[in-house]
Amino acid sequence: MLATAAAAALLAGSAQAELVIEPGSDDRINWQSLEDFKAAHGDLAGQEFTVLGPWLGPDQELFTSVIAYFEEATGATVNYSGSDSFEQQIVIDSEAGSPPDVAIFPQPGLAADLARKGHLKPLGEETAAWLAENYAAGESWAALSSYAGADGQTQLFAFPYKADLKSLVWYVPENFEDAGYEVPETYEDLKALTEQIAADGETPWCIGLGSGGATGWPATDWVEDLVLRLHSPEDYDAWATNDLPFNDPKIVAAIEEFGWYAKNPDFAAGGPGAVSATDFRDSPKGLFDSPPACYMHRQASFIPSFFPDGVVMGEDADFFYFPAPADGSKGQPVMGSGTLFAVLSDNPGARAFIEFLKVPAAHEIWMTQTGFLTAYTGVNAEAYGDPTLAKMGEILTNATTFRFDGSDLMPGAIGAGAFWTGMVDFVGGKSAQEVADAIQQTWATLN
Repeated sequence: MLATAAAAALLAGSAQAELVIEPGSDDRINWQSLEDFKAAHGDLAGQEFTVLGPWLGPDQELFTSVIAYFEEATGATVNYSGSDSFEQQIVIDSEAGSPPDVAIFPQPGLAADLARKGHLKPLGEETAAWLAENYAAGESWAALSSYAGADGQTQLFAFPYKADLKSLVWYVPENFEDAGYEVPETYEDLKALTEQIAADGETPWCIGLGSGGATGWPATDWVEDLVLRLHSPEDYDAWATNDLPFNDPKIVAAIEEFGWYAKNPDFAAGGPGAVSATDFRDSPKGLFDSPPACYMHRQASFIPSFFPDGVVMGEDADFFYFPAPADGSKGQPVMGSGTLFAVLSDNPGARAFIEFLKVPAAHEIWMTQTGFLTAYTGVNAEAYGDPTLAKMGEILTNATTFRFDGSDLMPGAIGAGAFWTGMVDFVGGKSAQEVADAIQQTWATLN
């Protein structure tokens, strides 16, 4: 009954945009949270503000479907613009003194640069505390969104909203069942399963590093996940800023650990030569060969887009969390990426929009559709539109540590350059130490 009353109150205002879900019609959504937000911020009639982000196509449509509920609750008008050159456009607009009121950053490094130059507005200690309390691994998210401002003081400058998950291993359940394999619960189990599959005369892994001019990046994701399983989150953070040198023994060990999988011809389909030559979009297809060319594939949540036509998630293919060590010393680390909302003006509507992102319904409305994950523990997990997203959401909200893709935190010359090529050289035969030394030498030239 409470949801019905809230829905009626929400509909009392004049609609500014079509609502994709009629308030009150879906019990998975916390309509009362939206009504509470309206009571606090429903006095913005006539206010108008701009949002610039990287979302185009379906993602833009999905995001604007959420915006409609903010407009309905507040009376404000939101003008969203998506750009495939967001990273360049936001810098140009900010430097020219004509920034959007809100910007959606796909990389925290760019947000940190603009905060340091004084272009972003602090979001306040209260919001930082809210993130720490309401997001899984909340301290991680708050730290990811906190940067030094123009005065040198570190404050929260961004609000994380839509997340992406990378710490996943994909497999075909029927293949596991036929061979008698079980999903590994610990990192030690994962290595034991790898050895067992090879001992059975089969190939455990499909790995592909090819990606045109970006060849090598899939290996950086492997190494990042392994750093989080072999070492501490603090080591990971120091590595991303080069406070821990790239050729430190800890990082060399993580690269060697990746080599345990990728450079062993019994473990990786086709051996090291195929690992380097296979395009990452083609690499999971071996899972679906008959007989299977491999049994496991480590890749992010987007990879089903490159599965063969007709593959049904949850039946023909599934995934499990890239597991952590059995002793619990590393907790449940998750590596991924996400989008960060920042305010660049004093427009009251922009400030209110950040508050809107704290509302469960602002997450659940997108969750019921497609392509959305959130670390917000206060949402209704049953709102996810399909079981695959629900399972990913569970992994995300069970995380004890969340870290952003490390290569995206590094300078472009490293994270989108020397690290990529170094991993190709490593799989091609160079030692982990040689590769790490070369990457560190490149980093030294940037200082």
